[in-house]
Amino acid sequence: MNWLEKIFPRTNTDTGKTPPIPRAFAAQTGETAAIKPTRPLIECEQNLTVEQLKRFAPLRDLDEQTLTNLPHVMALYPRDATVFIRGQSSDAVYYLMAGQLQMQPDSEDSYQVKESTGLAALPLNSGKSFGATAMALTEVSILKISADLNRLWTHQRQENLSCIELVDLELPEEISNQHFFNSFAHAYRENRLRLPSLPNVAFKLQRAMLQDIGIHDAVEIIQVEPAIVAKLIQVANCPLYATTVAINNCHDAVNRIGLDATRNLVLSISIKQLFNSKDRELLKGMQKLWKNSLYVSSLCFVLAQECSDIPPEDALLAGLICDIGAIPLLHFAEQFPEHYPDLAELETAFPYLRGPVGYLVLHTLGFSANLCNIPNLAEDWHHDSGDCLGIADIVILAKLHSYFGNQQARDLPYINSVPAYAKISEGKLDPDFSLAILRKAHDRIDAVMRLLS
Repeated sequence: MNWLEKIFPRTNTDTGKTPPIPRAFAAQTGETAAIKPTRPLIECEQNLTVEQLKRFAPLRDLDEQTLTNLPHVMALYPRDATVFIRGQSSDAVYYLMAGQLQMQPDSEDSYQVKESTGLAALPLNSGKSFGATAMALTEVSILKISADLNRLWTHQRQENLSCIELVDLELPEEISNQHFFNSFAHAYRENRLRLPSLPNVAFKLQRAMLQDIGIHDAVEIIQVEPAIVAKLIQVANCPLYATTVAINNCHDAVNRIGLDATRNLVLSISIKQLFNSKDRELLKGMQKLWKNSLYVSSLCFVLAQECSDIPPEDALLAGLICDIGAIPLLHFAEQFPEHYPDLAELETAFPYLRGPVGYLVLHTLGFSANLCNIPNLAEDWHHDSGDCLGIADIVILAKLHSYFGNQQARDLPYINSVPAYAKISEGKLDPDFSLAILRKAHDRIDAVMRLLS
């Protein structure tokens, strides 16, 4: 008898008979609201071991005491059962322990989740409502975790970020023993990395705006850099901002765009200069990194416009800096032209450096605490900032969307199971599990990318 059979014996302990199996789930011919979830055959509180719970994300990253005290229930459903229904309220986070599920989001297509696969290690749902309808293709056992899970995970992450220190980097096993990466980790820990610095105009404007300056003062700082002035005028006249009156000077451009938006645009324009290298091979890596950051930032801009009250320029800047932690690694490699690994191997380390090194870079550059944490949160798919869509949620959705169609997407959660997506209103997902608003805004995304490229 395996552990699952111990949890769910094959007979009903009250009657000694095999529990009745509900009728199969009827074909979806009507509205989802008309369908009712199937009652589980058995549902009971359990005390799974820490090792069993750590099979799942983000449970595997919670501390042992939190896991031990986290309430959880096991439920057994028959084949053809409707486990939960898209759009209905959720009071728990669901995981597939055994069996196979068919998931139907707000889309013509569906996908399957099978036990012991990468998808089965991820939550089936998140947020206050289900993002898809789950139907049992076989008899399935479901682990239900208290809805406090996302809140606990986010709280633990915030505590870790608020007391961040320069500690050993956790590098993947395949590179952790290499001298180059060990040297980089040591330089990081000793705070001896060569960190990028902002161009003078961006630095002065950022500092000056802490003193509540006006448009005239901002223009005085900006106009010493003709390239930035030209770019701001171009932005002010683009379809994203333009009225019928054309602008041809810095003052009018700043006035139209707004002071806060101007600061973030100047920072965004200046950040491009950080993605540079004298080494030809490393320059390719920098350019690829910039292109990816530019795409994510453009997605952020449009998502902020369409789905939130967040200024799109704020979201644009947040998207640009989410991978800034990779720059010091490429700069470090530039110091050892004969010894650094090939570009593909360097890129393998990016996900592990993005958070801690990115935080260090942005903190050194004087960015706000809110933006300094973006590299840590950009690929934290289980982050839940609360009821309202926040800037970190925008970056998470844009980052996840940026992987669509790539090989990496196979190991990522479906967008309908991400807490950030639960804060987006209905009708935003198209048949390819892509955010429909981003598909429709393709021209605007291209326009934003052209402005900063």
